[in-house]
Amino acid sequence: MRSRQFDLIAFDWDGTLFDSTALIARCIQAAVTDVGGTPPTREAASYVIGMGLMQALAHAAPDVPPEKYPLLGERYRHHYVAHQHDLSLFDGVLPLLADLKGRHHWLAVATGKSRSGLNEVLHTVALQGVFDSSRTADETAGKPHPRMLHELMREFGVAPERTLMIGDTTHDLQMAVNAGCASVGVSYGAHEPDAFAVLQPLHVAHSVRELHDWLAAHA
Repeated sequence: MRSRQFDLIAFDWDGTLFDSTALIARCIQAAVTDVGGTPPTREAASYVIGMGLMQALAHAAPDVPPEKYPLLGERYRHHYVAHQHDLSLFDGVLPLLADLKGRHHWLAVATGKSRSGLNEVLHTVALQGVFDSSRTADETAGKPHPRMLHELMREFGVAPERTLMIGDTTHDLQMAVNAGCASVGVSYGAHEPDAFAVLQPLHVAHSVRELHDWLAAHA
């Protein structure tokens, strides 16, 4: 068997493994409208996906005063919870993860979601035991700060050069740069891949199938 290049592979969640980008953008727009702000465009709402929730909402709604942030967060959660069970993993994600587990990679999630939100999806039968660890924005620093990856690498005793970050936003890829890790981008999520080049990902995958094939050959 070909030797591994990476021991630890960390995945972003929304827009990388989970098909939630459009819903999150709509929920951000609705929440801003609810508190009297100017709703961001879909592009602006998509841009903040991957940040911690309040950081994302503040960035997407610059005309909403800070004293309304708690209400803004509550309204976002209201809209998201109403539709979260309509969402699912992208087709092909479970076979991809199973293949990586079979090659004995450590698998982790590094996400801008909350711990409660991530735990809810990870407790589904299909995902039980798949990931070895995870970090969320509300329990450590949000992206693109490298703390999530630093903590995961420390947990498993893995060096940066043996760690790969996979995500759909510049926040994910910048976090990898900041942590000294390699990255792979996916173009089917929140950010346009034209912005990825400056962050020098090893590859940009345009589908889960392409990501699976690249990891099988290079990870």
